[in-house]
Amino acid sequence: MKLGVNIDHIATLRNARAGLEPDIVAAAKLALNHDILALTMHLREDRRHIKDEDLYEVKKLGAKINLEMAATKEIQKIALDIVPYSVCLVPERRQEITTEGGLDVESQREYLKDFIKPLKEKGIIVSLFIDAQNGQVRASKEVGADYIELHTGKFSNAFEKGSCQRELNELKDAAKYAQNLGLKVNAGHGLNYKNVYLMKEIDGLCELNIGHSIISKAIFCGLDRAIEEMLELIK
Repeated sequence: MKLGVNIDHIATLRNARAGLEPDIVAAAKLALNHDILALTMHLREDRRHIKDEDLYEVKKLGAKINLEMAATKEIQKIALDIVPYSVCLVPERRQEITTEGGLDVESQREYLKDFIKPLKEKGIIVSLFIDAQNGQVRASKEVGADYIELHTGKFSNAFEKGSCQRELNELKDAAKYAQNLGLKVNAGHGLNYKNVYLMKEIDGLCELNIGHSIISKAIFCGLDRAIEEMLELIK
């Protein structure tokens, strides 16, 4: 497994004072010194953390950017301009604190098929952030995704309550089903230093995208050490 480091919450802290600190480009440079696959950045419609200019400045570093985005024409236009390494389509609501669940691919097959096509024509890898349900996995294949990213929020919440085997089994089953269909599989949301070791039980996972936990730990020990400790856990 490889690690994708989500740097959204560095921008959240910066935006709290509407200033320039902490510097998201400096954070990106630090992260890129480590053996990570990509930097994950979620350009929300309300721009609550990552701003458009953040994407362009980080892209100048030669970074592989995994752009999390809603399936809207506005954000699609930016993605087609910046041409990130990959995009991950996620559901988005203005009222939510963070992404609450997976994208409902089944109910919007035709729209997503058309939406994904120009992204792939630009050579962008397309992933869909979905719940561990076979119907959503199958629909992801049908609309032309290259990857799925399994939403691990339900698993992470169950882990905190002391029993997560059912949720872990659901992730395993969905990953196996996706791989049988020819999809590659990533995972993310709510993963932290306590529960990430269990992701090793899911055969064939390519990447874990982790942000909040890494940035939270970095407050106490620094970003370099926080990333290194997470890398050690997933290796």
